[in-house]
Amino acid sequence: MNLRRLLLFNLPVLFLPLPEDHSGYCLEADWKPRRPRISHLQANNITQSLVVRWLVDRSGLLEKGYNYEIQIGRTEALTIIYKTNVSAHPVGSDVYTWTWTSPLPLECANHSVRIRCFYNQSIPSPWSEWMTNSGAQHSATVTKMFPFQRLLREGSSAMLCCIPPRGVHITSMAFSDTKYPLINIGDGVKAISVKNLTIPRGVINGVFLSCNDTTAMPQYCINYVTFPPQKPRNLSCKTADLTTVTCSWTPGRKSNLHGRYRRTHALHIENFDQIKEQECTESSCSFSAVPHIEEYNISVVVKNDLGEERESYSFNISDRVFPVVQWDRVRPGVTDTTVSWIIQGNLSGLTLLCQVVTNPESTAMVLCQNVSHCEVKLENLLPNTHYSARVCCAVKSKAWGDWAPRMRFTTYPLVTLDIWRTIKQLPYSHNLRIVTLLWTPQVAGSTGYKVQWSQGGQYVTKDSGETHADISIGPGQCDITVQAVVKHGSSIPAHITIPQMEDRGNLLREQRVSGSTAGGFHLAWAKQDNATCGYTVEWCRVGTAIPCDLQWMKVPANNNTLFLPAQNFKASYRYTFNIYGCMENGHKLLEIQTGYSQELRPVQTPSLVEPVRRTSSSVTLEWHYNEDDQAHPGFITGYLVAVQKEEYLLNVSVADPRRKSVTIEHLQENQEYTFHLSALTKAGPGPANRITIRTKVNNSFQLAVILTPLLLLLGCTMLLWPQRKMLTNVLKGIFVYPAGMNIKTIELDNFLHETSERLQSETVEECVSCDIEILNAKPSRSETTTLIDREHPPSFSASTFPSFSPICMPLQTDYCPQSTAVLRESPVLQQITSIANRSYFDIVEDFSGSQDASKDISEITCLEPSEKVQESWSVVDDYISNDALSM
Repeated sequence: MNLRRLLLFNLPVLFLPLPEDHSGYCLEADWKPRRPRISHLQANNITQSLVVRWLVDRSGLLEKGYNYEIQIGRTEALTIIYKTNVSAHPVGSDVYTWTWTSPLPLECANHSVRIRCFYNQSIPSPWSEWMTNSGAQHSATVTKMFPFQRLLREGSSAMLCCIPPRGVHITSMAFSDTKYPLINIGDGVKAISVKNLTIPRGVINGVFLSCNDTTAMPQYCINYVTFPPQKPRNLSCKTADLTTVTCSWTPGRKSNLHGRYRRTHALHIENFDQIKEQECTESSCSFSAVPHIEEYNISVVVKNDLGEERESYSFNISDRVFPVVQWDRVRPGVTDTTVSWIIQGNLSGLTLLCQVVTNPESTAMVLCQNVSHCEVKLENLLPNTHYSARVCCAVKSKAWGDWAPRMRFTTYPLVTLDIWRTIKQLPYSHNLRIVTLLWTPQVAGSTGYKVQWSQGGQYVTKDSGETHADISIGPGQCDITVQAVVKHGSSIPAHITIPQMEDRGNLLREQRVSGSTAGGFHLAWAKQDNATCGYTVEWCRVGTAIPCDLQWMKVPANNNTLFLPAQNFKASYRYTFNIYGCMENGHKLLEIQTGYSQELRPVQTPSLVEPVRRTSSSVTLEWHYNEDDQAHPGFITGYLVAVQKEEYLLNVSVADPRRKSVTIEHLQENQEYTFHLSALTKAGPGPANRITIRTKVNNSFQLAVILTPLLLLLGCTMLLWPQRKMLTNVLKGIFVYPAGMNIKTIELDNFLHETSERLQSETVEECVSCDIEILNAKPSRSETTTLIDREHPPSFSASTFPSFSPICMPLQTDYCPQSTAVLRESPVLQQITSIANRSYFDIVEDFSGSQDASKDISEITCLEPSEKVQESWSVVDDYISNDALSM
């Protein structure tokens, strides 16, 4: 039913004459779709795209258009890899164009295209003939790789292939040293797929593709990963002279490639029938203005193999004039300066407005009628000050040009002097004073100075090439003026008034001032109402050292404090600050302050006074020290005495620096003490003077020790004196031999044996020297036989005393018996036997005289090794008594 309606509606059309060539139409005469024909197939290997064109039927029957089905086949087997449907609507042309982008490089294989149309979306036409784009042919010797030295889009995926020679097989493929699985394309061609391409960060910008085949000869090629061009931003154009126009823009992301692979920038001028193209840099481009043309339309085109971007801009050249200025010259003054500049280019007929800005900020606006040269006078400047100026101009106050480079200049100096003085009265004249004038120029530039003073209506002038001068004045008040002589600029005279001579009887007392923690001084003084022109503080740069490098500083009248920083002072130097008040009749000394910026330990030791006074329990030290010496590295605050005796240590401080003595008490008698004396400052003690003293002996105590037992003995004697007879009898009964006792003579052999047994042997250390003498009767002093001399013993024969031979044998050196030595008998029937304690016998002592002489008394005398007689013993029939016998 629908077909009938269509035929009836289009019946007149069926009888219309048709063109002779019906090959490009989709419908036959019987209203069935005809086979379409592809008129054009073009390949773009760089973009990997195929452009397909075919004819479209534009008859009334087809005004609503047809739907087309497109298929893409790969290789000679025509394997369908892509298909799609498109609607072709007539838009004023008989040719319809369709573009397809291949993921695989077109060189890797043959790609064929065919199409067919659908009438009413249901009746298909026959397929068109296949139209093929041939890929690369197999080489006879080398493996071909694609893409080859091309740009790959950053972040995209890419397929890469290898086409080996006939008979050779691809075994593996790698991209940037990473192997990927092989994809079989056909006819021996292998490919790999790489996703998310990234720009390499190494020195080499490229990425490498490698193919390994059965020949074991790998092949390589390089490609480059980059990004598509970005659209230019902030495009604008300007001119400085109406001759050359310069356009600039923001290029965006900087390209990572250079040389033949970099992006290209071109400027298209569209004001003419044929577009003019100008090659540009990455961010700017210039072209010559066309006379009598003010409106311009331009476009900036940026492109590379991955794409193209364009930005357009239109402007009126008269509105885009940015004048360029150049400094001409500068003429400085004291408080003003004239500057001039030149405007480049031919801007005749235009009115320019220029502004000049100085630093510190001050702006001057100038309207320039003569556009080639302008100047302005900068006023209200400071003398002897460095300035910098810059200028820029605009046309119609619309577009201001760039600032000219800064021009620096210095105004001429206005020389002012800071003046001070010292006054010295001559000792031989009471009416003559020497005034030393000192001044410092606040700015440089003076060639000399002129000094002028008046006293008593008389004026005197003196020239000086230095910053000081000495003049003589009388006792009255004197006004002095010093002015600098300058070559450029001007100077202001400095004035100072010398007061009349004062009575020097009222001297000011120095006040001590401490330095701050930072090492400087914070001075403060009493405010004076009559100090109408301020205060002046003077001091010497190196403290009290001579010569004095005098320094001074002025203080305004409304301030009575001054902080002097640490860099102006040195540690351990005493500084004296004289504070003057500036009054109507001159400067008057108000206060004197002295102090240290930083106190250090003393360097001088006190000098001790000798001899030192001492007792058995105390020592008094006295010393000499000049605590007011200004060479000290700090104020002397006292003294420190350190008392040392072995481990005992005592510190005694003297807080008054003018006290030069101290007594240390509670010492022990007859003991040595070491005393260390040092001076003190705020920083601590200085070097010490050392002395060692022994305390005296306490004689009263010794006398008490001696007298106490004597008094006790005397008391006992007085108490026992009435009983003296009874005590005498008691003592005699104890120490005297009984009356009538018969003492027999002991035989020598038995006596020696018994004595040896009783005494027994002793060690060498326990031995004492004993002499035993046996007497018949006590002879007279002249008849007593002496002991045998060991140094010169007499000669005796062994046969003389056969009975004593055993005793005469030598003894061991480490054994000490009670040895005996027998004395020979005297001619008067006297026999003396001596037993000596020796470590050995030097010789056998011989006896002469009668052997049968009677023996009545035996005497034993024992001596210590010190040859002193300690005890005497009497032996009677083996009985030993303690009766002391005199020798």
